[in-house]
Amino acid sequence: MTDLFDPLELRDTTVPNRLMVSPMCQYSCEARDGRATEWHHVHLGSRAVGGAGLVMAEATAVEKRGRITPEDLGIWNDDQADALARTTRFVREQGAVPGIQLAHAGRKASKSRPWEGSRPLYPDDGGWEVIGPSGNPWPYEDDDGEQVEAPPTREMDQGDIEQVIDSFRRAAERARDAGFEVAEVHAAHGYLLHEFLSPVTNHREGDYGGDFEGRTRLTREVTEAVREVWPDGKPVFVRVSGTDWFDDRESWTAEQSARLADRLAGIGADLVDVSSGGIAPGSWPEQAGPNYQLPLAETVREESESDIAVGTVGGITTPEQAQAVVANDRADLAIVGRQFLRDPYFGLRAADALDATDEVSGPPQYRRAFGF
Repeated sequence: MTDLFDPLELRDTTVPNRLMVSPMCQYSCEARDGRATEWHHVHLGSRAVGGAGLVMAEATAVEKRGRITPEDLGIWNDDQADALARTTRFVREQGAVPGIQLAHAGRKASKSRPWEGSRPLYPDDGGWEVIGPSGNPWPYEDDDGEQVEAPPTREMDQGDIEQVIDSFRRAAERARDAGFEVAEVHAAHGYLLHEFLSPVTNHREGDYGGDFEGRTRLTREVTEAVREVWPDGKPVFVRVSGTDWFDDRESWTAEQSARLADRLAGIGADLVDVSSGGIAPGSWPEQAGPNYQLPLAETVREESESDIAVGTVGGITTPEQAQAVVANDRADLAIVGRQFLRDPYFGLRAADALDATDEVSGPPQYRRAFGF
């Protein structure tokens, strides 16, 4: 039986335990230049101090127009990578593995931060060009449910597609040089790669649309590009939305996610991080209780013909839940988001609760508080 505090071996990289901090957008580059700030350093560093085995930095834009908001973290230039290097060093010094999620927002780009209304930003008020697989923009609504005009979404041509692939490749090179040990390709939550995967948003014909082969092509090509420049001994993850949650129309499903997992394994991906939803308004379950996305991860794990590792996220709030996910062989990695926001030291607290303090060193400055 595998325990939560057993290491996870992926290529030549050892994640010291099966707890990963989920990538969570902070929208905190106040200079709007994509550079990490003291906020990012403390946010990520404190979770490493707190006992997480893998600390994944938030969705980090691979090109300027790939940001969700003007305040998003970016890695489209060397200055941005340099600003992250001291954080990766600190995370490693705490015994954790630093990871980064590489992302492009697609048609969900160019809007204000959630606490500023998530309203669309037009070019004349600080916004930028929005691109996607098709020309249908995100359907924004105001507080009364009335449709709000969105910035035009331009359907990508072959040149745009090649530029995006190259942007992911170059971002991976910068992330590698900044000291990250895991690169995660973001193909979930209604952002660009998920927009290509899902027939809800991909209305193209030809090489990058139509059937499963066409709709998955860009995600596969991006993953290949990242894998080509990522060190052989270090893992590449891909985050997918296990389902779009739409039973009334053609959409992305857990079964398709399992098929994609096999294709990704064949090009060198090491773990599929299974989340869900985000492709359009209403793309979420009616109830989102504890472990609500775990069945999606299990479907990917059971129906995939490869041995690719699987992580699950969603509603994991207690040490016992995280332990059960791993010990019952339902997933290889318990990915925790909001609970790590509520409690940066969730990993140390879990080790204490599960009598696993012998397997976690914990920072000497904090041991007296956690039973070490």
